[in-house]
Amino acid sequence: MTAPGDERAGRLVDQVDAAAIDALTCALIAEPSVNPGGAEASAVAVLADACRTAEFDVEVIEAADGRPNLVATASTGGDGPGLMFLGHSDVVPAGPGWTADPFVPRRDGDEIIGRGASDMKGGIAAAVAAMSVLARAADSGIELSGPVQLVVTVDEEEHGTGVRHLVANPDRYPRPDAGLVGCIVAEPTRMEVVRGCRGASYFDIEVTGRAAHSGRPSDGVSAIDAAARIIDVIRADQDRLAADPDPLLGFGTWNVGTIEGGQGISVVAPSCSLGVDRRLMPGEDVTEIGERLLADIHAAGIVVDGISVTVTPTMFLPGFATSADHRLVEAASAAANGAAVGGWTAACDGGFVSTALHIPTVVMGPGDINTQAHQPDESVRLSELVFAAQSYVRAAVELLG
Repeated sequence: MTAPGDERAGRLVDQVDAAAIDALTCALIAEPSVNPGGAEASAVAVLADACRTAEFDVEVIEAADGRPNLVATASTGGDGPGLMFLGHSDVVPAGPGWTADPFVPRRDGDEIIGRGASDMKGGIAAAVAAMSVLARAADSGIELSGPVQLVVTVDEEEHGTGVRHLVANPDRYPRPDAGLVGCIVAEPTRMEVVRGCRGASYFDIEVTGRAAHSGRPSDGVSAIDAAARIIDVIRADQDRLAADPDPLLGFGTWNVGTIEGGQGISVVAPSCSLGVDRRLMPGEDVTEIGERLLADIHAAGIVVDGISVTVTPTMFLPGFATSADHRLVEAASAAANGAAVGGWTAACDGGFVSTALHIPTVVMGPGDINTQAHQPDESVRLSELVFAAQSYVRAAVELLG
């Protein structure tokens, strides 16, 4: 089914190869690119072979030792602006609860089951299938302004090593000479159009106290007690953020995810550390957030004789928002048969593409991040992968035609 009023794309969508999508999705699942672990290379090699077979130009660029990013470019004959698809090759650890080996792909009717099926090896396979069709668009009498490009990064699930390398070394990555009209991130959104995402940041909060015998705790100063008061400061800041929500993305959130401290039961705790997640609104600066938190900790009287506190950001992924009336947003929604447009509480590599590379960005991909991704027996429907590839074809024709 073509997007309303666009018969040109109708000549191409029927060329999407469902069997090829199925095969590539399963081949990628079978390569356990688990992160943490830095094991993406084998999956990237499989993807590179598939892209070369499709006659794309392929560049494999190490973002870190043994951790390669991939850029595959499909020429459409035009030398004007192009379109980027973005994905990541790593997956989270399988974890417990699987009913079969998570890295042996299997089928249950329309469902493809395996770690990474929805997040996001199926989405990558759909993009490759769409690019294969778009590379032959001229054979159907459709001229496109520029190439279509797939960028697949490593380490998205942890620290963003791949996308950080991309934005820090733009001259090492091939880009269409005439630029890009936009980027579609193939993360699982149930094929709804996400025009804005919150970002993410991690903070390491280290509290140092003074040890003493627990028989006379007044001789010491407990780092654990100080950490508990810091959690109260974080909770108060969360209340402040929640009082002023953004219509699209809500508000920034805090989560104290880990706590570790103390020397022993009979010792006043000389140290305590907190691992804290802070979700970011577009434009927020992680350094300023850390400085403000530390100032609030001091203002609360927590840092006294015997107590010191440091707040160190350890990871940062920016948020972004693309205007609702941007051509990319409208084309993506129409391409997916009038898909809903909204925001996302999750973060993705698209934040760097939007804010650092200044490429208009949306997220639109097969699968569901809430009910399928990062879960036992992760799955995605083959029919949805095919629809995703067809939607990518329609969006490209609208944007580049």
